[in-house]
Amino acid sequence: MLTTQYTPGSPIWVDLASPDVDASAAFYSTVFEWEFESRGEAAGNYGMFRLGGRIAAAAGPCRGADDTAAWTLYFHTTDVEALTKAVEQAGGTVLHPPSDMPGAGRTAHYADRAGARFAAWQPGDTKGLEVVDSAGSLAWTELLTADTAAATEFYGAVFAWQFGTAPVPGIDYTVITPAAQAGGDGESGGIVALPPGVPGSDAAPQWYPYFEVADCDTAVERAVGNGASVIVAADDLPGVGRMAMLADPFGARFDVIKSALPDGM
Repeated sequence: MLTTQYTPGSPIWVDLASPDVDASAAFYSTVFEWEFESRGEAAGNYGMFRLGGRIAAAAGPCRGADDTAAWTLYFHTTDVEALTKAVEQAGGTVLHPPSDMPGAGRTAHYADRAGARFAAWQPGDTKGLEVVDSAGSLAWTELLTADTAAATEFYGAVFAWQFGTAPVPGIDYTVITPAAQAGGDGESGGIVALPPGVPGSDAAPQWYPYFEVADCDTAVERAVGNGASVIVAADDLPGVGRMAMLADPFGARFDVIKSALPDGM
């Protein structure tokens, strides 16, 4: 499960790059009941999605004409410069070098060896997302890639993550635990290599956010009714929950999940 008690290597932020921030804000506000708060032109029209007043995600314009709509996951670091060196030493690519977000923190953007993009956040005044693991907020992170072994080697070197396995029928599923959370309920994401032909396996290596919802089918219906397309239809995974993969009206992919309650709850 995710937590807002952030430690190095844990998911700390998620934002959307969109060619039309206002249209994306309207879409996600309908699907997740978020309210969008733009920071205005001075902040590059970047803004926050709030859920009950708390930051659940963020959005801003695509950086360049060739960039496509996509969600980016950020992982906590206490030293973005040191992390950038670790990415380079592990064979990754620095897409945007460390930079200051005045009054908020420091960030950098990367791609792993296979090309999957991710980012780092070194908190300043902005500590991270203010709500996770509840309906309408980030609940899980997942990397789809062609080579799980190469991914674990890379991210283990960069973040010192620990890895385990999960019993997912027909899929080799690797579970991620940030080092500081090992030994507790600290699993924060997964890595999976989907066999060719399985829905969702057509995409380039990519990190995906999972957003918790009160009802998976209702969330899918809302999304499709407002211009989204279904990549993977809603389905149940015993002991995990009911989930679906969607693409928003501009093509940014994300997952929704109604998590299964632990036994006895």
